[in-house]
Amino acid sequence: MDWDHLRVFLAVSRQGQLLAAARRLGLNHATVARRLDALEAALGTPLFDRRPAGTVLTEAGERLLPAAERIETELLGIAESLKAQEAEVAGTVRIGAPDGLGNYFLAAELAALSARHPALVVELVPLPRTFSLSRREADLAIVLDAPAEGRLVVSRLIDYSLSVYAARAYLDRHGAPERPEALAAHAVVTGVEDYAYASALDYSALLERHGGRRFRCASVMGQMEAVRAGAGIGVLHDFAASAAGDLVRILPGIGFRRSYFLLSHPDTMAVRRIAVLRAAIVARFREARGRFLPLG
Repeated sequence: MDWDHLRVFLAVSRQGQLLAAARRLGLNHATVARRLDALEAALGTPLFDRRPAGTVLTEAGERLLPAAERIETELLGIAESLKAQEAEVAGTVRIGAPDGLGNYFLAAELAALSARHPALVVELVPLPRTFSLSRREADLAIVLDAPAEGRLVVSRLIDYSLSVYAARAYLDRHGAPERPEALAAHAVVTGVEDYAYASALDYSALLERHGGRRFRCASVMGQMEAVRAGAGIGVLHDFAASAAGDLVRILPGIGFRRSYFLLSHPDTMAVRRIAVLRAAIVARFREARGRFLPLG
């Protein structure tokens, strides 16, 4: 079976469109369609239901997909094993992470890693974008809730804390509440429940229960900037808020502790560029533990 044809099959299954698959592979649309036709002819069955809006795997396509992914993994492993250990780390690694962690920590850390490995392309994508590690839509993921099932390697990356904050300018105008019940006289900044994609994002409930005027923002970065702008009081990540000189921690009796988990796929653990990035992430989080738990 021709690997080039299988490579096209995998790209179409992941992208859901021939044109998108062609762009991903750096081929033209006609070449992708021709190779897919050749694979279907060789197997004697259609692999996709081709519709105006995109492609959907047929039953035969669904059966072929895991076998094609295993072949892809084997070829990746062989290619990596043939490289000398001292060879340059090269290729693309995609990592998914929550937006707060991505914007306030990972972006700078991964940029520094990229600078050490010029041939390594790191793609940082925000959660809750839906993607599958098994389908190679991402190589690594940092999540808030550890999956209870699935064929993944799950590692507890680090614990982190959150506290209640307000901007200095807001406190100058409105004063600081001394107990949760006093939040009724204040504006509060919280998340949007419909967009809370993990159970660990439940810390806004206290502010919602006691707060007066409300402003809700779906992203952690949006909540941070709203609090900094004086829109109200919010629960923020300590590792991000402590770096902002214009925020003050209030209501010290209220705090939250959560965890980040690192996910990877067992079939790609030996791929050097992924292994290098994974090890670098684990090491950097270990070094920065005091930043994520500044209050002990």
